[in-house]
Amino acid sequence: MVFGMHTAGAFLAALESLSSGDELRKYKRAFPLARRGGDRFLGVPMGTVFDLARSSADMPLDEVEALLDSPWHEARAGAVSIMDFQARSPSTPPLRRRELYDLYLRRHDRIDSWDLVDRAAVHVVGSYLADKPRDPLYGLAHSPRPSERRTAIVAATYFVGLGDPHDLFEIAALLADDPDESVQKATGWALRAVGTPGLEAFLDRCAPRMTRVALRYAVEKLPRGARDRYLKAS
Repeated sequence: MVFGMHTAGAFLAALESLSSGDELRKYKRAFPLARRGGDRFLGVPMGTVFDLARSSADMPLDEVEALLDSPWHEARAGAVSIMDFQARSPSTPPLRRRELYDLYLRRHDRIDSWDLVDRAAVHVVGSYLADKPRDPLYGLAHSPRPSERRTAIVAATYFVGLGDPHDLFEIAALLADDPDESVQKATGWALRAVGTPGLEAFLDRCAPRMTRVALRYAVEKLPRGARDRYLKAS
C-alpha cells in the first residue's frame, strides 16, 4: 500500500495502482448504469480508499478540490474522506473547519451520490453548524438536487448526539414525502436513530404523509404494535 499522498495527482496514481477487476465488477453491480450518471470506477475497495485518505489527511484543500473534479468515483470518495478526517481532528483550527464547510457546499455538484454525502456531511457540515444558525440546512432541504437534500438530513444527525433533535425533526418533516429513494432512506434511518419518545411524537404528526420507504426505516426498531400502527397510517 502507498501512504501519504499529498497531491491529487499522487493520490490518483496510488488509486490506479490499487485497482482490481474483481472490485470493479462489484461496483458495477452496486451502481447500475442507470444510476451511475457520469460516474466511472477504477475498482479500488472503499476500505483501501479510506486508508489512503487517512494517511493523506493533511492534503491541502486545493488538492482536495482537484480530487473532487476527478471523473473517478474513488477519487471523489477519497476527497470527502480527507475532508471528514480533517473535520474530525481536534487539532483542526476554526478557519480550516470553515474552509472545509465552504468547499463542501461550493462543490456539492461533485458530492452527488449517497455514499459521498454520508462520508462527510455529519462532521464537515453538521459539526460546523452545531454552534451556528442551521438555516443552510433548510436551504439544502429545499434543493432540487437529491444529494443536497440528503446532506440536509444526514448533517442534522450530528445535533442528535448533542441532545438537540429539533432541526432533524423539522428537516425530516420537510422531506417526509420526498420523491427520491436515497432521500427517503436517509430520512428514515436518521429518524430511527433518535429513538422514542421523540420519534413517536414525530410519527403521530407526520406518518400519514411519509413515503413507505422512509416510514419502514423509521419504525424498524419500535415495538411491533407501534410499528404496525404507524405503517397502517401511511
